[in-house]
Amino acid sequence: MFKKVHFRLAVLCGSITAFILLTMSLCYLYISEQGLKNSSYSSFQNDMNTLITNLEHQTVITHEWLTKMEDNGKYKIHITDNGVPFLFNERESQEEKDLFQEAWALWQNSPGPVYTNVFSDIYHTEFLFAPKDDSGRKFYACVAVAQRSSGSLQIIILAPLDALQAQINRQRFLFALLNILAVIALSFFAWHFTKRILKPLEENQKKQIQFIASASHELRTPLAVILSCASASGKAAGGERKHFLDAIRSEGMRMSKLIDDMLLLTTADSGSWSIQPAPTEADTLLLNLFEAFQPVAAEKNIALSITLPETAVPAVSCDKERMIQVLSILLHNAVSYTPAGGKIRLSLTFNGKNTFISVEDNGPGIPDAEKEHIFERFYRADRSRSEKGHFGLGLCIAAEIVHAHHGKLLVKDTPGGGSTFTVIL
Repeated sequence: MFKKVHFRLAVLCGSITAFILLTMSLCYLYISEQGLKNSSYSSFQNDMNTLITNLEHQTVITHEWLTKMEDNGKYKIHITDNGVPFLFNERESQEEKDLFQEAWALWQNSPGPVYTNVFSDIYHTEFLFAPKDDSGRKFYACVAVAQRSSGSLQIIILAPLDALQAQINRQRFLFALLNILAVIALSFFAWHFTKRILKPLEENQKKQIQFIASASHELRTPLAVILSCASASGKAAGGERKHFLDAIRSEGMRMSKLIDDMLLLTTADSGSWSIQPAPTEADTLLLNLFEAFQPVAAEKNIALSITLPETAVPAVSCDKERMIQVLSILLHNAVSYTPAGGKIRLSLTFNGKNTFISVEDNGPGIPDAEKEHIFERFYRADRSRSEKGHFGLGLCIAAEIVHAHHGKLLVKDTPGGGSTFTVIL
């Protein structure tokens, strides 16, 4: 399922970003091309103003002057005197003659031609000219008419736009190449970005599946005992029936505790866990826990001790009931796993910024390879040595509570053997 979602999300993300990129590129390309065309047309108009001004001051128009004005083929000039072409025009090909005639006809047939830059008796105008020969070529055209004493002089000047079109085509090719590379890069980024986004969801789903499987496994055993005892109690005598009913009650309470723990974790996952911090005297809290667990430890012949700082420790902001739950889990685990004759020490320290509450035992300890897993749900380091009442949820619940307090729950080896769990607030 996640592979299909990953593919679709990557395609969607890549398509949207690519569409935005292409749209912006096309807009920029259009603006750039319009700028090139406007700049080119303005340059042509300026050149025509200069050329017409020079023409005004020419008493004799020579071939050399016209050749110079053509600027090595940049412009094509056609001049007629009273309708008679100059000898300079004899070098024109038939195609060029047709172009000049078409440009002249277009200028004559245009309604109300606009003349610009009046220089004495010379009038001229510029326009864009596209021949009808299907060649696709375009020209800037300038038509000028000079009234002289001997008659009129007609000048037609064409500027091929091949260089401008080539520049535009190069720019389009460059933009296309950059866009293709950008789309490939965006697709690669979208693939890996969406993969990273989905990875926590995929891991969370795996944990949920594992959680359900583990919960089902843990619930199956007490449920089987309850069903078996319920079936047997129907045929048992009074004394045996009480034994079966006690077993049913015990397993029912065990199931109830497991369900309560799972509901507690579900509440934490949904973010609706209610934490009500208030100033709490940490030393008083530890003394109360010490008194509560001392009989339990003594019953197993375990020496439970407490170490408090000589100077007063500032009150810590925490949810008192939740913190009692955390420390009860740690003490209960220490009592459960520490062998008879062992030692457990409950200690409190303060370094001027953080409060440290530690539960230290000299039990079997936890291998380094398993330390990173002990806060996972339903994980037990040694299932064969775990008590029946342990489901592997206690440390996970404790870690969630400490995390909700924006604190840390750490574990390390006790010098000489055993484990030390430390709550940092």
